[in-house]
Amino acid sequence: MFTRIFGKPKQETNAVSTLDKLNETLEMLEKKEKVLQKKASAEVEKAKEFTKGKNKRAAIQCLKRKRLYEQQIEQLGNFQLRIHDQMIMLEAAKATTETVDALRTGAAAMKSMQKETNIDDVDKTMDEINEQTENMKQIQEALATPIGAAADFDEDELEAELEELESFELEEELLQPATAAPAAPVHVPTPAARQPVRPAPQKRTAEEEIADLQAELAL
Repeated sequence: MFTRIFGKPKQETNAVSTLDKLNETLEMLEKKEKVLQKKASAEVEKAKEFTKGKNKRAAIQCLKRKRLYEQQIEQLGNFQLRIHDQMIMLEAAKATTETVDALRTGAAAMKSMQKETNIDDVDKTMDEINEQTENMKQIQEALATPIGAAADFDEDELEAELEELESFELEEELLQPATAAPAAPVHVPTPAARQPVRPAPQKRTAEEEIADLQAELAL
């Protein structure tokens, strides 16, 4: 439907060239309007001069020509208004065509993507991901399962042994004294109270004892 209304991309190019042509025509009409305005102003000045010279007939002719110029100026103004209206319509149609073309391109891209990836492919991919996840979970559980001698250990016995160790450590903590007994004070005598130190008797040798015994026998 949009193709019938706005035409094909080739017609869009024609619309651009038409806008350029309308712009050129509008500039030409504006130039003619300025020229006619100058001529109308000139006729007014002439009419003033003829009025000063008491030439009423010539002054009226100038005013008639001024009216003709003003009619042409008004006609050119209407032409410019028509061209502006046509340019606005063409620009709106061009913008609409570009919008429709962009939407058509987006729809085609989405359709192509849907062909490449349909719902069945998505479901299949999700199933594969779930299967791989489950396999990985089973592998991790298998690796975490103890084997060999470790698998023969009784968990209940290990827990009972652990509780016994914890009770033993608690008893040792309770039996330890809270603080160490204070050491007995050491009494240091003052210099005045010190007693004279007697020399320790020297130990006599065996020869000296025999000599003393012989002396006693001689007596």
